[in-house]
Amino acid sequence: MVSVYDVNPNELIKSLAKGFIGSDAFKPPAWAKFVKTGRHKQRPPSDTNWWYTRLAAVLRTIYLNGPIGVERIRNKYGGRKRFGCKPKGSVKGSGSIIRKALQQLEAADLITKSKDKKGRFITPKGDSLIDKTASSLLKK
Repeated sequence: MVSVYDVNPNELIKSLAKGFIGSDAFKPPAWAKFVKTGRHKQRPPSDTNWWYTRLAAVLRTIYLNGPIGVERIRNKYGGRKRFGCKPKGSVKGSGSIIRKALQQLEAADLITKSKDKKGRFITPKGDSLIDKTASSLLKK
Protein backbone atom coordinates (compact mmCIF):
# COMPACT_ATOMS: atom_id res chain seq x y z
CA MET A 1 0.00 0.00 0.00
CA VAL A 2 1.21 3.48 -0.84
CA SER A 3 1.75 5.92 2.02
CA VAL A 4 2.69 9.55 2.43
CA TYR A 5 6.35 8.60 2.82
CA ASP A 6 6.52 7.22 -0.74
CA VAL A 7 5.74 10.48 -2.57
CA ASN A 8 7.28 13.93 -2.74
CA PRO A 9 5.73 16.11 0.01
CA ASN A 10 5.51 19.20 -2.22
CA GLU A 11 3.61 17.32 -4.92
CA LEU A 12 1.28 15.78 -2.35
CA ILE A 13 0.48 19.18 -0.83
CA LYS A 14 -0.13 20.74 -4.26
CA SER A 15 -2.42 17.89 -5.25
CA LEU A 16 -4.41 18.08 -2.01
CA ALA A 17 -4.70 21.86 -2.38
CA LYS A 18 -6.10 21.50 -5.92
CA GLY A 19 -8.78 19.20 -4.51
CA PHE A 20 -9.64 21.71 -1.80
CA ILE A 21 -10.09 24.63 -4.23
CA GLY A 22 -13.38 23.43 -5.68
CA SER A 23 -14.88 22.36 -2.35
CA ASP A 24 -17.52 24.40 -0.55
CA ALA A 25 -16.17 23.36 2.87
CA PHE A 26 -12.93 25.28 2.40
CA LYS A 27 -13.18 29.03 1.95
CA PRO A 28 -10.47 31.50 2.87
CA PRO A 29 -11.54 34.12 5.40
CA ALA A 30 -12.16 37.65 4.16
CA TRP A 31 -8.94 38.87 5.77
CA ALA A 32 -6.76 36.18 4.14
CA LYS A 33 -5.63 38.36 1.23
CA PHE A 34 -4.29 41.09 3.53
CA VAL A 35 -2.64 39.19 6.37
CA LYS A 36 0.96 38.10 6.85
CA THR A 37 1.53 34.46 7.82
CA GLY A 38 3.71 35.37 10.80
CA ARG A 39 5.62 38.12 12.58
CA HIS A 40 8.78 37.18 10.74
CA LYS A 41 7.28 37.89 7.30
CA GLN A 42 7.45 41.24 5.55
CA ARG A 43 4.46 40.86 3.21
CA PRO A 44 1.38 38.71 2.67
CA PRO A 45 1.79 35.63 0.46
CA SER A 46 1.92 36.35 -3.27
CA ASP A 47 0.12 33.12 -4.20
CA THR A 48 -3.63 33.69 -4.46
CA ASN A 49 -4.39 30.10 -3.41
CA TRP A 50 -2.09 30.06 -0.38
CA TRP A 51 -4.97 29.26 1.98
CA TYR A 52 -5.62 25.90 0.32
CA THR A 53 -1.91 25.10 0.32
CA ARG A 54 -1.76 25.82 4.05
CA LEU A 55 -4.81 23.62 4.66
CA ALA A 56 -3.18 20.74 2.81
CA ALA A 57 0.13 21.22 4.63
CA VAL A 58 -1.59 21.28 8.03
CA LEU A 59 -3.53 18.13 7.13
CA ARG A 60 -0.30 16.37 6.15
CA THR A 61 1.36 17.52 9.39
CA ILE A 62 -1.47 16.12 11.47
CA TYR A 63 -1.31 12.87 9.49
CA LEU A 64 2.40 12.50 10.26
CA ASN A 65 2.62 13.88 13.81
CA GLY A 66 -0.89 13.65 15.28
CA PRO A 67 -2.23 14.24 17.83
CA ILE A 68 -0.77 17.70 17.52
CA GLY A 69 -1.93 21.07 18.81
CA VAL A 70 -1.95 24.65 17.61
CA GLU A 71 1.29 25.64 19.34
CA ARG A 72 3.37 22.91 17.73
CA ILE A 73 1.96 23.78 14.31
CA ARG A 74 2.72 27.46 15.00
CA ASN A 75 6.32 26.48 15.73
CA LYS A 76 6.51 24.63 12.44
CA TYR A 77 5.35 27.67 10.43
CA GLY A 78 7.46 30.15 12.38
CA GLY A 79 10.80 31.53 11.32
CA ARG A 80 13.70 33.79 12.08
CA LYS A 81 13.11 37.46 12.85
CA ARG A 82 15.62 40.26 13.03
CA PHE A 83 15.18 42.64 15.95
CA GLY A 84 17.44 45.45 14.76
CA CYS A 85 20.59 45.69 16.87
CA LYS A 86 19.46 42.87 19.18
CA PRO A 87 20.32 39.26 18.25
CA LYS A 88 18.10 37.38 15.82
CA GLY A 89 15.46 35.16 17.32
CA SER A 90 12.83 32.69 16.26
CA VAL A 91 9.15 33.58 16.35
CA LYS A 92 6.03 31.51 15.86
CA GLY A 93 3.70 31.62 12.88
CA SER A 94 0.21 33.07 12.96
CA GLY A 95 -2.08 31.30 15.40
CA SER A 96 -5.27 32.65 13.87
CA ILE A 97 -4.47 31.13 10.49
CA ILE A 98 -3.77 27.75 12.10
CA ARG A 99 -6.94 27.83 14.22
CA LYS A 100 -9.17 28.75 11.26
CA ALA A 101 -7.54 26.04 9.15
CA LEU A 102 -8.11 23.45 11.89
CA GLN A 103 -11.73 24.55 12.27
CA GLN A 104 -12.35 24.11 8.54
CA LEU A 105 -10.67 20.70 8.50
CA GLU A 106 -12.78 19.64 11.50
CA ALA A 107 -15.98 20.84 9.80
CA ALA A 108 -15.07 18.73 6.75
CA ASP A 109 -14.57 15.73 9.10
CA LEU A 110 -10.94 15.23 8.07
CA ILE A 111 -9.56 15.73 11.59
CA THR A 112 -11.03 15.56 15.07
CA LYS A 113 -10.08 16.62 18.59
CA SER A 114 -8.50 14.06 20.87
CA LYS A 115 -10.42 13.29 24.05
CA ASP A 116 -7.61 12.00 26.27
CA LYS A 117 -4.61 13.82 24.76
CA LYS A 118 -4.38 17.44 23.76
CA GLY A 119 -4.44 18.16 20.06
CA ARG A 120 -6.07 16.88 16.93
CA PHE A 121 -5.65 13.69 14.97
CA ILE A 122 -6.70 12.49 11.56
CA THR A 123 -9.99 10.69 10.97
CA PRO A 124 -10.41 7.67 8.70
CA LYS A 125 -11.92 9.97 6.05
CA GLY A 126 -8.84 12.21 6.11
CA ASP A 127 -6.56 9.18 6.16
CA SER A 128 -8.17 7.74 3.04
CA LEU A 129 -8.06 11.12 1.28
CA ILE A 130 -4.32 11.43 1.82
CA ASP A 131 -3.65 7.80 0.90
CA LYS A 132 -5.70 8.03 -2.30
CA THR A 133 -3.93 11.23 -3.29
CA ALA A 134 -0.53 9.64 -2.62
CA SER A 135 -1.38 6.54 -4.65
CA SER A 136 -2.61 8.64 -7.59
CA LEU A 137 0.63 10.65 -7.50
CA LEU A 138 2.73 7.49 -7.45
CA LYS A 139 0.89 6.13 -10.50
CA LYS A 140 1.80 9.28 -12.44
